Amino acid sequence: MTPRLTHILQDGTHRLIPSRYSDSSVLARLADDESELEDLFELDDATNDRLLGEAGLLPGISVHELLFGVSYAHIVNAAFTHAHPAGSRFNGRERGAWYAAFELETARAEIAFHKSQELMEINWPDEETFEFDDYLADFRADFHDIRGTAKYADCLDPKSYARSQKLAGQLLAAGSAGIVYPSVRRPKGTCIVCFRPALVSNVRKGGVVRISYAPA
Repeated sequence: MTPRLTHILQDGTHRLIPSRYSDSSVLARLADDESELEDLFELDDATNDRLLGEAGLLPGISVHELLFGVSYAHIVNAAFTHAHPAGSRFNGRERGAWYAAFELETARAEIAFHKSQELMEINWPDEETFEFDDYLADFRADFHDIRGTAKYADCLDPKSYARSQKLAGQLLAAGSAGIVYPSVRRPKGTCIVCFRPALVSNVRKGGVVRISYAPA
């Protein structure tokens, strides 16, 4: 038995992406001259999963699924081609997904938790402030919905992705658009994970969000 389907009509969902990924001058600041910059770009291209995916060289996603010729296509494609090595809540390591929140505060809470976890794992000793660009996207599709039911509570385990990745794999293979689910990090918040690049529509950049970290 699979989760119920809900037709989602949701505008302005929020996905926070580190601002450095929107900065085309990052490599330029590392190079001393134009020749060195070209070498850096060549090295970056050879190891960039998004570019490999757009060339049809990644096993987890077909080039025919990725976006071309629309605003912020590279941002959307990166979400699907740069999967975390251990996967995330509703995707494995071979294929990413587009995660977003219905509310900006929910997106902030989710990102703040994961960033804090990363820094605590390496015993980061200093206070830090990070900048994120808020990318807005609209959705118009039928999504599997696990809100309001205890049956899928184990998919919201705050410490384990085992059950949620299994469910996501089954739904992905069956052609699912994605999943709508309660935020694990913010009570009453709502999150969405989209499995299909083509369904991430009207992507545009919102404001800049700053998140601070202080070691315990």
